This record gives sequence, C-alpha cells and structure tokens, in this order.
Amino acid sequence: MANFIYNEDGDAVGFHDDAFIYKLDGAAVGQLNGPSVHKLDGSYIGELYEDMIVDRFSQDLGAIEPATPPRGSPVPMPANRGMMSYGFPDVFDLLLS
Repeated sequence: MANFIYNEDGDAVGFHDDAFIYKLDGAAVGQLNGPSVHKLDGSYIGELYEDMIVDRFSQDLGAIEPATPPRGSPVPMPANRGMMSYGFPDVFDLLLS
C-alpha cells in the first residue's frame, strides 16, 4: 500500500517510500532525509508532516546529495480525504518546479 501525500484540499498528489517522493504517475520528484523533504537536486523544500509536505520551519535546513531514483510504479488516485490544514503552507508544488 502506498504512503500517500495530500494537499490542503485533501487530494492525493503523490506518494513516498522511505527514501523518495513520487507523483501518482510514478515519476520521482523528491527525496526524504528523515522528515525533511528535498528536491532531487538536493535543495531543501520543507517537511513531511501528517501526510503533507509543508513549510514548517522558518529556516533552510541545507542541501543533501543529489539523487536519481528509479521510476516508481503508478498508483491509482485514492478518494479525497477531506480538507486539512495544520497551520503550515502546503509546498508539494515546489517539488514540481
């Protein structure tokens, strides 16, 4: 079963394993270093918090080594889980730029 990542509207936007973050079509877009989320080039984006990627801290925690993970298997879109806000901005889209 996939570990889905959701946006504030409750829509699934991706999934993750222990090391990488993928779009629902299986394209790798980021990497995990504990709860810290980084682009594939290693630049810091935010934190994985309650199944969302959010701008939780006011400082950049620094870059990590770039990575080139293999493509993941596509996963079906799960049902909307309902709107959620944890008081931090949703930053999943930063992985796509």
